[in-house]
Amino acid sequence: MARACEIFTHFVHLSLWVLIMSIPANGTGDSDIYCLRRIKDSLEDPTGYLSTWKFDGNQSNGFICKFTGVECWHPDENRVLSIKLADMKLKGPFPQDIRNCSSLTALDLSDNNFNGTIPSDISDMLAYVTFLDLSSNRFSGGIPAGIANCTYLNVLRLNHNQLTGQIPQELGGLSRIKEFNVANNLLVGPVPTFSKNAIITSDDYANNLGLYGGPLPACTASSGWKVKVIAGAAIGGLTIAAVIVAVVMFVAVPRRESMKKDEDPEGNKLVKGLKGSKSVKVSMFENSVSKIKLSSLMTATNNFSNNNIVGTGWTGTTYKAVLGDETSLMVKRLQDSKHSEKEFISEMTTLGMVKHNNLVPLLGFYIANSQRFLLYEYMPNGNLHDCLHPSENTEKPAMEWTMRLKIAIGAARGFAWLHHNCNPRIIHRNISSRSILLDSNFEPKISDFGLARLMNPVDTHVTTVVNGEFGDLGYIPPEYSRTLMATPKGDVYSFGVVLLELITGESPTRVARLDPEGFNGNLVEWIALLFKESRLRNAVDGSLVGKGADDEIFQTLKVACSCVLAPGPKERLTMFEVYQLLKAIGERYNFSTDNEITMPIDDDSLDPLQELIVVQ
Repeated sequence: MARACEIFTHFVHLSLWVLIMSIPANGTGDSDIYCLRRIKDSLEDPTGYLSTWKFDGNQSNGFICKFTGVECWHPDENRVLSIKLADMKLKGPFPQDIRNCSSLTALDLSDNNFNGTIPSDISDMLAYVTFLDLSSNRFSGGIPAGIANCTYLNVLRLNHNQLTGQIPQELGGLSRIKEFNVANNLLVGPVPTFSKNAIITSDDYANNLGLYGGPLPACTASSGWKVKVIAGAAIGGLTIAAVIVAVVMFVAVPRRESMKKDEDPEGNKLVKGLKGSKSVKVSMFENSVSKIKLSSLMTATNNFSNNNIVGTGWTGTTYKAVLGDETSLMVKRLQDSKHSEKEFISEMTTLGMVKHNNLVPLLGFYIANSQRFLLYEYMPNGNLHDCLHPSENTEKPAMEWTMRLKIAIGAARGFAWLHHNCNPRIIHRNISSRSILLDSNFEPKISDFGLARLMNPVDTHVTTVVNGEFGDLGYIPPEYSRTLMATPKGDVYSFGVVLLELITGESPTRVARLDPEGFNGNLVEWIALLFKESRLRNAVDGSLVGKGADDEIFQTLKVACSCVLAPGPKERLTMFEVYQLLKAIGERYNFSTDNEITMPIDDDSLDPLQELIVVQ
């Protein structure tokens, strides 16, 4: 402990202005309330999906966060993160008042009956949108060139509409675009040239009047003449086409709805699709399970039964699989993977070589039709979140401090290795207590590593845009709402929240032990308040107090505060520094040091004695 005490004497005093960071970017959120009220008033809602959008009565903090299809940046704050209204039978024009939800990052209006044109000033309405899905509606007219000014866009879906004219070439300037789909419209002309990061195939342009270029055949002289003829016919016969499309939609939509009810009543569409695969290659990195087949995995997961689900998240759904020899695995079905097969195999081959004692071992992968699956070693003790916050029906004794510190040190070692020693270096982007799994000895194993874009192997501080996802609520670094950027220091903030969970036993989004009438903030905001009032020791989980480890607990709390209460990202610790500090605190326990990390040589500040925060 002498080493730990020496380290903490060098902490730099933290100015109380860090509390300013907790002020919502939109003030009271009145603008977002007005936004949703106006959207509801502008739409026809024949099935009553928006009946939960009630604006009368007591409008408490975060009341709009309970609305169907609405997700907030924080459950106790009226600031909208995303609006997802897919397949709700909604009718009306594009909701112009969405501009008042000024912090919106995702909008999904797919599979409805929206009509009219897409607004030319859509980039002013959705300045920070990363995900925009207007597919399967009745939007007509041209694609506005202004969409190119939505510079954060990762996903743009305009397929299955009645859009006409050419695709604006300016859209090729969307440097962060990963998915672009305009299939099944009435478009003509050349397709834009996107960056190499975009994964766009001919299917994304299918069933239009006359598109060419890119993944489609090039425009020859004769095909160019045909395009002009088709374009002229399209313009001249637009009214007829619109009538035909309307009739088809009138007939097809009810039929589609009845098919939805009748087909696959047991919810086994995934299984049917997999059984229809002509050939499936299961690639394994571990010889011990190299002979596994897809049919064996389907049996082992009980045909991907909901009863076998052990976890869900933004990367996909994870199932437990028990093979015939009683070997247990985890099978993750990736969410909306748009990588080509070649690119996916290349990325998985890279991840298969990433080995560390504190990472969940990636055993292999397989591809079946458009589905992508990853195979991991099974973790019998589940995730850290469920151990710290068991459900009301689960009786678990409170985790002892020694175990909590062991988990904190091991997880920090794994994240530090990803940031500083792994090649290529990796930003996790979605650190939470759910992403830390526990093996049979409660050794922490990090899951979902590398499923976001890999960092540049030369520069560990290259920032990249999160693909429309910002991690679990409560773990999101405050700068994300302004920059929409993922950085190593963002990971440090998120891990600091995990440390606070370990120390306090509280959920990141709500402090259960407090009177809800007296405090409605999240865990970090509560810690900031206690810090301001010099009452930090009140944050410690009562089950840990007075058992001989109070000093270690408080020193760990200081490390957590250095991660979450720094004035800005630059002032936060590096993950290597976090690990070194925690390791010093737990030195008397002789925890495992397998796969020890080496001191990074490319950071501006490597000495853990510097740039740390004094917590009084």
